[in-house]
Amino acid sequence: MIAPGPPVPTALRANDEAGHAALDLLATMVAIVTPEGECFFANSSFENVLGLSRRRMSRGSVFDWFAEAQLLHATVAAVSGNSFATSRLDAQLKRPGASHGELVPVRVTVNQIDGSRNVVFEVVEIEQQTRQEREDRALEQAQATKELIRNLAHEIKNPLGGIRGAAQLLEMEIESRALTEYTQVIINEADRLQSLVDRLLAPHRKPHVVGNVNIHEVCERVRALIDAEFPRGLATERDYDTSIPEFRGDREQLIQAVLNITHNAAEALAERIEIGDAKIVLRTRVARQMTLGKQRYRLALELRIEDNGPGVPEALRERVFFPLVSGREGGSGLGLTLAQAFIQQHHGTVEFESEPGHTVFKIVIPLA
Repeated sequence: MIAPGPPVPTALRANDEAGHAALDLLATMVAIVTPEGECFFANSSFENVLGLSRRRMSRGSVFDWFAEAQLLHATVAAVSGNSFATSRLDAQLKRPGASHGELVPVRVTVNQIDGSRNVVFEVVEIEQQTRQEREDRALEQAQATKELIRNLAHEIKNPLGGIRGAAQLLEMEIESRALTEYTQVIINEADRLQSLVDRLLAPHRKPHVVGNVNIHEVCERVRALIDAEFPRGLATERDYDTSIPEFRGDREQLIQAVLNITHNAAEALAERIEIGDAKIVLRTRVARQMTLGKQRYRLALELRIEDNGPGVPEALRERVFFPLVSGREGGSGLGLTLAQAFIQQHHGTVEFESEPGHTVFKIVIPLA
């Protein structure tokens, strides 16, 4: 009979439990795995993505979670055997707990654990990693744009006021009607530039008025405005998930953001409106287990604004959210910039996919 080993000290058990609790807070999937593929621990993110309970995950082999797991098996053996301290590889996660059993492309990092043959799996969805990189770039771009706008506004506003004031004084001194027309041109152009600067500063000036928001009331308000402006040749359709709960947000900012995107779509549909087959669809859905701004949310609102227009020109796709960039003659190039700023103030994201005949702008805002 083998004598039982010494009891694990309470302090060590407490440290393990605290460490595991900390891993449960991560948006990244993390598991502690034996060399034979037994799951010793998996955090909450792994449970949610895989669609299995922690108890079920501990019963089988982790290699069963992956398609074509031979390389992963060899990597775990190499790291466990101290051939490498860490190793990375791309794999396909099976998600056996999902009803449709789709494969999810992931990047797996296998790390050693000091004093143990067990290894740590760190698994990141490749699509999620790409999306996070896009979000980081968008936030950096928005911050740089904000600083640029503030500096530009400061440099423009003071001399602009002086130019307008001087033109008004000059107009009072001259008697020729022809010359008065010139001073009016100066005053009108100064006012136009002032209006442009005010619109650029709008998202940074107005306070964030927070209240309960029903996204479908926002969509219906936008739909009514679009239908009033484009009464013929454009069909605005709705496909709503009415189970989406209210959330805390600034209703007016969200109306403006959705309106700017939808109005852009309507203007891009000019040729189809003339033919009479232009279409915009407002579609709402609940997204689950979304990572936004490196934070994991259990529920998120997904609003898709779809149109059957010509698509975003290839030359504009990398710059479409930049201020003063427009693909339409006479456009201010501020609509999408302001929409992005308002959505980011709700900790959300806005991105698009576009091809000729089908463009989708997707707004995602966390709910819980």
